[in-house]
Amino acid sequence: MNIIFTNLSSFIQEAEEKGCITRTFRRLDLEKQQTIILAILDEAAENGPADVNIKQVASRSNVAVGSLYQYFGSRENLLEFTLELVVSQTVALFESYTAELASIPLREGLAAYLGGGIEWGQEQLSMVRLFGQAAYQNAPGLSEKVVRPIATALTGMMRAILLAARERGEIHPEVDLEAATRLLNTLMIALGDAVLFPNLNEYYQLHDVTMSRERILNCFFDFLENGFFCSR
Repeated sequence: MNIIFTNLSSFIQEAEEKGCITRTFRRLDLEKQQTIILAILDEAAENGPADVNIKQVASRSNVAVGSLYQYFGSRENLLEFTLELVVSQTVALFESYTAELASIPLREGLAAYLGGGIEWGQEQLSMVRLFGQAAYQNAPGLSEKVVRPIATALTGMMRAILLAARERGEIHPEVDLEAATRLLNTLMIALGDAVLFPNLNEYYQLHDVTMSRERILNCFFDFLENGFFCSR
């Protein structure tokens, strides 16, 4: 998985101060730290956080089981540290695109929001699988730690896009902007997740060999542009 962590040293310093990791882990080189973090995430995504196997994490990261306990102190700290890191990094990444998406015409912004989300999800499969467990399978302990902060960031992005579009006169002033934000964000999530989670597409019946994804998306954006957000 190709996650690039930003400000990792600062995050690790704060985690040590909170007691989630030890000085031993902080002193590892950056590459080894990232290898261990990604091994934990991959294991959590594959088996669920409740069933993370420390031996498997050790095998994935090529370190001894005893070393993992030296780094984190406990299995709970190992999971807490990793989830907080990847969620905070994901939220920061999403939010970094908000101003750019809000600054362009509505149809282009929504297309970039959806397309960028799908592209990110296809690159970050472990994070997507973990989020899918949390959002769709109600994995224990993940709703508040994983789902809510990411969902809040996505909703905030959509709200900013629609606010800017209304200021540009692309949305009728009488549209209930908050309701539209929540409705449109849900529709966009469904479109994206139908690509990222093929089993959902079986249920939604959105695209198949006779109905291309591009055709569905064009229809969706035409509907928004010429109907839902059409000036009256």
